[in-house]
Amino acid sequence: MNSNLFGRAQKLGKALMLPIAVLPAAAILLRLGQPDIYKDIAKYITFMNLENGIPFISAAGGAIFDNLPLLFGIGVAIGLSFDGAGAAGLAGAVAYFTLTKAVTAINPDINMGVLAGMISGIVAGLLYNKYYNIHLPDFLGFFGGKRFVPIVSSFAGLALAFFFGFTWPPIQRVIEGVGDWIISAGTLGTFIYGVLNRLLIPLGLHHILNNLVWFVFGSFTGANGVAVTGDLNRFFAGDPSAGVFMAGFFPIMMFALPAACLAMYTATPKENRKMAGGILLSMAFTSFLTGITEPIEFAFMFVAPMLYLFHSLMMGASLSICAMLGIHHGFGFSGGAIDFFLNIGQATNGWTIVPIGLGFAVLYYFVFLFVIKARDLPTPGRMLAGEAAGDALQNASTAASSSITALSEAYIEGLGGAENINKLDSCITRLRLSVIDEKKINDSHLTRTGASGVIRSGKDIQVVVGTKAELIATEINRIIGK
Repeated sequence: MNSNLFGRAQKLGKALMLPIAVLPAAAILLRLGQPDIYKDIAKYITFMNLENGIPFISAAGGAIFDNLPLLFGIGVAIGLSFDGAGAAGLAGAVAYFTLTKAVTAINPDINMGVLAGMISGIVAGLLYNKYYNIHLPDFLGFFGGKRFVPIVSSFAGLALAFFFGFTWPPIQRVIEGVGDWIISAGTLGTFIYGVLNRLLIPLGLHHILNNLVWFVFGSFTGANGVAVTGDLNRFFAGDPSAGVFMAGFFPIMMFALPAACLAMYTATPKENRKMAGGILLSMAFTSFLTGITEPIEFAFMFVAPMLYLFHSLMMGASLSICAMLGIHHGFGFSGGAIDFFLNIGQATNGWTIVPIGLGFAVLYYFVFLFVIKARDLPTPGRMLAGEAAGDALQNASTAASSSITALSEAYIEGLGGAENINKLDSCITRLRLSVIDEKKINDSHLTRTGASGVIRSGKDIQVVVGTKAELIATEINRIIGK
């Protein structure tokens, strides 16, 4: 029961990432249209009125943010459908339109925001999995199968509207109350969020928490009269109080975790440093540039749980320090250098993040170095002794440069063979799958192939493979014919 519930929660977390994946494009377009980017060159480019920015570019990015609830309705439905079908996405849109229009007809004061899209997407995805192959009587045969799903989703949206039309106002007040408390709690609220954000990563459930904080809590009405909710939405809509739940990610992702990689390299025996250095440099640069940190975190998460607890506490501390110093910064994807420099013009006290990050880098380096050596932790480069360590690193290095097909075949073998894989998809850095027999999973083989970690919950397995996760998942499904 618990394993099944955990698996469903993981699948929801994965589904939420599909609509979020479009946000980097939206953020880039929105920022590239803002006048502050061109203030130093506007006077030299006279054929364009850059003093007002480039409105059509910012409007394109703004359109994505304005329709974010709809994108969640479509994206979550596709993410939850067993085959990622477009019909599920259409059903999600139908359910969303039906729900939002009907519920405001009952009570015009209701504003479900992004949650309307999430709920519509969840319902449509589940309905798709149940009715995608339904058979109707011959005279209604045209409406059978996948065509039936948007139809039944419209009635589901209507039922949801009737239900929420009378029950949502108190729910909305509770959500607003929780959001107001977290926002008004200042350093305490940001600390709790930061710690939980990291602690939930091993379970793959941090996306659910992030969606509440970034897209639901708090409200702001922009110059265009559109009300938006959530720290991320409000930041890009120009809310000067937003960005407090994102600013603290930059010091850890750009500075602290790369410093942890340097500590792992320093602690590596000299004979293994050449190969370990390449792997650790790749992980560190990925974290610095994009804010994708899981390959680093899984390198020490299970071998040193107390070190990971330290990391979680430091994420909370970083968010608290930034909040205490009045730093507001935001990102469309994650707290890496791309988002840092792209959105610095919209930030408040944004450059203060750099000295804070350097301070965390020094702390992480010495703490990680001390703990790794004191506890003789098997971090990259220290997993085995002598020649065996070199072989393991060579395997990981070879895996990083292997073709996707060869890499996928190696992972299939480590997962117990094609016949052991029931369903498989991917998140940003993970393969998420259910298997027939979890005992056939060979963790050491997966690690030698290049995986940073393996997470088990009964028959639900996650394998951290890095940023090639989607390519590997697609190729595995092609090889095994699913």
